[in-house]
Amino acid sequence: QVQLVESGGGLVQAGDSLRLSCTASGRTFSMYAMGWFRQAPGRERELVAGISRAFGRTIYADSVKGRFTISRDNAKNTVYLQMNSLKFEDTAVYYCAADRNPSTSYGSSWSSTDYDYWGQGTQVTVSL
Repeated sequence: QVQLVESGGGLVQAGDSLRLSCTASGRTFSMYAMGWFRQAPGRERELVAGISRAFGRTIYADSVKGRFTISRDNAKNTVYLQMNSLKFEDTAVYYCAADRNPSTSYGSSWSSTDYDYWGQGTQVTVSL
């Protein structure tokens, strides 16, 4: 069983930056594709960014392209989400997730059902 622990959320103003971190337990972190999802009240959970287990290939939701950056440090069992130029509509609970059996080593999935392990979530609130 893998445990994921997120940190770094908080209350910020529009235009500010935050960096979320997610640290995984265990010794197989480098084998997982990783994703950051978010869920706002009344809305479905959506993928914000994903990163492959090999070569660090990334995908982003259109709403965050150019503002958010996902990265990973396998030596630290940690995946990051750097969020710049935050907007009110970025307000949500952010979750990191691990896909232990990605269909390819060079990609990550858009679908939450493909992810096997989830963190507890961290709240990001952006005020106007």
